[in-house]
Amino acid sequence: MLKIGFIGAGKMAEALIKAVINSRITDNKNIYASDKNKERLDCIKKETKIHIFNDNKKIIDNSDIVFLAVKPQNMDEVLDEIKNIVTNQLIVSIAAGITLKKLELKLKNKRIVRVMPNTPCLVGEMAAGFSLGKNCNDKDAKIIEEILSSAGKAFLLKEELLDAVTGLSGSGPAFIAYLLEGMIEGGVKSGLNKDIATELALQTAKGTAKLLQETGMTTQELIKTVSSPGGTTIAGREILEKSDVKEILIKTIEKATKRSKELGK
Repeated sequence: MLKIGFIGAGKMAEALIKAVINSRITDNKNIYASDKNKERLDCIKKETKIHIFNDNKKIIDNSDIVFLAVKPQNMDEVLDEIKNIVTNQLIVSIAAGITLKKLELKLKNKRIVRVMPNTPCLVGEMAAGFSLGKNCNDKDAKIIEEILSSAGKAFLLKEELLDAVTGLSGSGPAFIAYLLEGMIEGGVKSGLNKDIATELALQTAKGTAKLLQETGMTTQELIKTVSSPGGTTIAGREILEKSDVKEILIKTIEKATKRSKELGK
């Protein structure tokens, strides 16, 4: 079976490990993880029953695919440690802002993939973009898409588009949470208990996303469906559309995308 290693055993790595095991891409006997934090390693072993090491080189030695799930500021140290022992392993970086060019400078002539995941990966609802390095092949693309899709949705894109992925789905959970916060406060001001308002807002967001995904309905079609003439939705839309919320959201995504490009330089 496929052997998968993780250098870095944080929450994102744990979520991917659980998704891979649940989807039966491989089993826990063929998954390996290392981390500087012993408590974190012990926790992930308890949760998933995978193999753990305190030596990154053992991850390389035992794996066909190696995920670099470390913080961007720690990437140089890890790359320097493994650059002379990587052979034919597929290397997958999920570190924000670390370009394929930088990775390929350190790991010369190696097969490298760059992934931009997002935090809903923690509940199996990731929205990710990924890009292939110059030495990757179609088989690499297929297996990485399969692994990532076990934790949500993943799209193969040109690397220059990963900044837009960062702005939209990488930062997006914070923007959506901000909007939900306003909806919850609106419910409370209208007389609802905060706990009830929170559950109603969260379920509404979840249900709306599911409705759009499963029916193929466009956003405009859904807006029209909910907006009965002279009804409550029309009354609320008057406030939204006069305040130009759509343009603000567009600018928000553009600003986050621009910042991602700056950080990647």
